[in-house]
Amino acid sequence: MTRHDVTLEWADGRSETVSVDSRETVLEAALRAGIRLPYDCRKGTCTACVGRVLAVDGDGSERDESEAVDERRSIDAAAAFDYRRQPEALTERERADGYVLLCIATVRSECRVRVGPMVRAEIGDSPWG
Repeated sequence: MTRHDVTLEWADGRSETVSVDSRETVLEAALRAGIRLPYDCRKGTCTACVGRVLAVDGDGSERDESEAVDERRSIDAAAAFDYRRQPEALTERERADGYVLLCIATVRSECRVRVGPMVRAEIGDSPWG
């Protein structure tokens, strides 16, 4: 059984690291660890649980908060995550810009992810939810 550490970071500077089993989603692991994250549908059709990848272990990609909106420094979420099913609430561009739906995302690598309502505000509401 493979496990990867995912560090969740909020806009207020707080961070929590959760160990995620290869058979569970980031949301499931966070809830198991007592970490509260926003979520709603648990099917990838809304954007309540969205996060944005800040760094992926081992690929040399990392950005700080000042670079988070810099399109040239986007980190593709596929570098760290697979999905249980297609993330309907995100466009291909949003996924390429590092956005990930934590309710259906399984982890491929150690990583850092920005979470919370500010991340959801960056992409807006889902056309599905």
